[in-house]
Amino acid sequence: MDSINRQQPEENHRDLQGAEAGKKIKELAGKNNTCFFCTRIRTGEPMAVRPMSVQKMDDQGNFWFLSADDSHKNHELEEDRHVHLLFQGSAHSDFLSLYGLATVFTDKELIKELWEPILKTWFTGGVDDPRITAIKVETIEGYYWDNKHGDAVALLKMVAGAATGTTLDDSIEGNLRV
Repeated sequence: MDSINRQQPEENHRDLQGAEAGKKIKELAGKNNTCFFCTRIRTGEPMAVRPMSVQKMDDQGNFWFLSADDSHKNHELEEDRHVHLLFQGSAHSDFLSLYGLATVFTDKELIKELWEPILKTWFTGGVDDPRITAIKVETIEGYYWDNKHGDAVALLKMVAGAATGTTLDDSIEGNLRV
């Protein structure tokens, strides 16, 4: 039996590297600036998973977050810097799984650059709260699932495929190496 990926008449797998991978990461992660930030990702142990808002991302696939120095996450990063970020941009596309290394910073100028007033909910002392740290996640590799022509075209292809009994989705997926 053939894989569902081999039944499609169009290219549905494309690996991306370097600047092209960074651009795809920024595009997909930018559709929803919230991700699941996973620590303790070593095999054999449950991951620690929490939602986090991305404060900044760059073209190299790096992400910046703000976090409390006394949080479980920061303590876990002291033991193991390896992290996994999981993004979902919409219900049917824009999925992104990233693996990288996290570094914690206490630089006050960087924290001010990343600050937003809504963060006072968690950092009651405001931008000068002494517990605030910045976390940079440098993407090492990842995987993406997307569609090629937007949600409307993807939906039409799925409906046509269902009506004709053929695999006609508009998906594209592949490895990302920054």
